[in-house]
Amino acid sequence: MYPVASSFILALPKAELHLHLEGSIEPFALLELMQRHGTADASLRAVEQLYQFKDFNGFLMAFKAVTEHLQAPEDYELITYRLMERLKSDNVLHAEVYISVGVCLWRKQEFDAIFEGLERGRERGLRDFGVSLLWIFDAVRQFGAEEAQRVAEIAVRHRDRNVVGFGIGGDERRGPPELFRDVYAYAAGNGLRLTAHAGESAGPESIWGALNLGVERIGHGLTTAHDPELIEELAQRQIPVEVCVTSNLRTGCCRAIGEHPVKSYFDQGLMITLNTDDPAMFSASLPQEYQLVQEAFAFTDEHLRELARNSFEASFLPAEKKLEFLNSFDAAASRP
Repeated sequence: MYPVASSFILALPKAELHLHLEGSIEPFALLELMQRHGTADASLRAVEQLYQFKDFNGFLMAFKAVTEHLQAPEDYELITYRLMERLKSDNVLHAEVYISVGVCLWRKQEFDAIFEGLERGRERGLRDFGVSLLWIFDAVRQFGAEEAQRVAEIAVRHRDRNVVGFGIGGDERRGPPELFRDVYAYAAGNGLRLTAHAGESAGPESIWGALNLGVERIGHGLTTAHDPELIEELAQRQIPVEVCVTSNLRTGCCRAIGEHPVKSYFDQGLMITLNTDDPAMFSASLPQEYQLVQEAFAFTDEHLRELARNSFEASFLPAEKKLEFLNSFDAAASRP
């Protein structure tokens, strides 16, 4: 099902903007965590069964189950380092990584200690692999606005330590964007960049609602295709859409590859980026995502080059750092 990426795609410098740390834990790493904590059924078979969900709700339950094995700062350090190792092998130079802070708080974990583990892993990964990484703190929308506000306040507290943004994920229908207007206003007022999962498992109204919150990027945006006016709005304003093709197929939010709107978005002038979302849980990699859209939708190498450049352009990097990456990308992409 998953194609082998071409040498052109592997060599293409890339950034990834929609990537969940907890969804990047490969089966062997999860097994290591289970054994570390003395989990009763610590077997590779149990891990693989956990990743065999059938629909979006099943995925959310699997994601929740994975986080149960993240119990100590050292666990977060390990998975951050392993993720950066994987990014390096895929020629991903920069990543903006979601942390489900809302789940940590729900589990009553000491988040400041967890964050120290995250930063140790990031610093080791930067030193050993040269990968740039920024954090986006993610609230769980079905937990409500009060809990989301707690996440935003923690993000503001750590803003000077590579925390760049705030977002909401989870069940769109149980947590419509309108509930979070004050939270987003607080985050923006304190210098955080804004994103939101929208139009993944709910209709275009969820995306309109996210835009009304002032988001600068849309996570998924799958149902944008159902609203021509919304397509025109996103195209005109060049609001980046973080497209996750394999994710949408694995969660059942998109029934078949031929129904995915990624190429129509591109053709209609939307600024799209390709992303893996939860790569370990979906058995995906970023080079495979590029190869998949090329084979399924006849994206040319030049089109893929444009998508890769978009990934740096749409990042939340500071202007001078973004320019460095874009100049480096242009130099690398122009080589035969």
